Amino acid sequence: MIISTLGEKFTHFFKKNMPDAFVFALVLTLVVALCSIIIVQASFFEIIEAWYQGFWLLLEFGMQMVLLIATGYAIALSPFFSKLIDRLCKFIKNPIQVYFMVTLFGFLLSMISWGWIVAAAALGRSLSDRIKGVNYPFLIACTYFSNNSWVTGLSSSIPLLLNTKDNYLIKAGIIENTISTSETLGSYLNGLVILSYLILGIITMILIRPKSSEGKELNDYLISSDSSKNEKTIAEEAESQELPFKSISDKMNNSFILILIIFLLGVVYTIRYFSLNGFNLNLNIMIFIFLMLGLVMHRSPLRFSIAMRRSSSNVSSILFQFPFYAGIMGIMIHTGLGESLSQGIVSVSSLKTYPYFSFLLGGIVNFAIPSGGGEFAVIGPSVLEAVKTIGSCLPTEEIISMVSKASLAIAYGETLTNLLQPFYLLLVLPIMGAGTNLQARDIMGYLVIPFLVFFIVYSILITYVPL
Repeated sequence: MIISTLGEKFTHFFKKNMPDAFVFALVLTLVVALCSIIIVQASFFEIIEAWYQGFWLLLEFGMQMVLLIATGYAIALSPFFSKLIDRLCKFIKNPIQVYFMVTLFGFLLSMISWGWIVAAAALGRSLSDRIKGVNYPFLIACTYFSNNSWVTGLSSSIPLLLNTKDNYLIKAGIIENTISTSETLGSYLNGLVILSYLILGIITMILIRPKSSEGKELNDYLISSDSSKNEKTIAEEAESQELPFKSISDKMNNSFILILIIFLLGVVYTIRYFSLNGFNLNLNIMIFIFLMLGLVMHRSPLRFSIAMRRSSSNVSSILFQFPFYAGIMGIMIHTGLGESLSQGIVSVSSLKTYPYFSFLLGGIVNFAIPSGGGEFAVIGPSVLEAVKTIGSCLPTEEIISMVSKASLAIAYGETLTNLLQPFYLLLVLPIMGAGTNLQARDIMGYLVIPFLVFFIVYSILITYVPL
């Protein structure tokens, strides 16, 4: 098919021209610094001071990402998860079914929380190890693309912020009261976007699937397939660490009773947390749940420790790349570049065009601030103030709808351009790329066509569909 061939050409282009994800961050740093000189006339020392201040903005988020990946992958290494995959493989027989299942599973999980994509990544890794003929870089692209649906779901940061009491927009007088998620996530527009992902998104990935998997299966990318095959299982490694005689230490290391007590305490807290806070599924409670599940699935403290050590061996890219992306974010915030861009774009907006320009702005700024909440903190106030000015002659209810639509448009744009930059690929590659020589450039080319398709879809829906 022509569309499949086109996908391969984009992949070849990215493989030839796209540098490592870390190099991408370094080049982007220089580009943003140059823009701050040209657009807001920031001085050299202002830029490097803003860069350094930004370096530490994502420390908490980076640690959360590390734990999310490690705990999610540890669950995937458990015997319980392995048995589930074996059962699933009775129904999944060929690569097309793998692409379909992983993409659909990723979409549905991401609508619950964007961090749950690690479970889809684990599923994809396990299925590709069992089903022959799967083009592995393309499967990673399917997984990464499926994470885009998070913006329509329960962890969508901007709609949740608008519905948060005493948020910074209310304190600044930009909005008077909270805006219910029924105005944003429960809107007709958001419902159509969800349907677009579940139907058009899956069809797109099936249509652009590569014709061949020759030389591109998981085993072809393993750095040392022989050593990986000869590696001890977690249970075997745990057994090898036992003393040749009975001991209290071994009993404690392999105690399921100890695990069960801690797990039950975790269950009690989790139930209490949701009863007090509602379905507030933030990163911290997700990581806590993953920790508890991993413990009980491995059935002993020692085996869980081994699983965590193995699953943590591939997160180094997050540890050193996040500060550089945070540095870029610092330049955007502290030099005023982000606010200047938002003011420039919304200044040419009208009642008809403000959603589309908000969408474009969200997509552009995302390259420098790949964080929905962080980006909105920089550009959101300026955009919403401009929207209020544009609709000043309208009733209050209509202005609220305009603010809601502009906020959704920024969120949609921010999420869509993730397909062109590899920041959140760091959430998928530590699991799916573990033990391989795969890089972002092997995957990103497959995402160009989905980006183009959904750029058109978003442009039409945002411009013509009311909330």
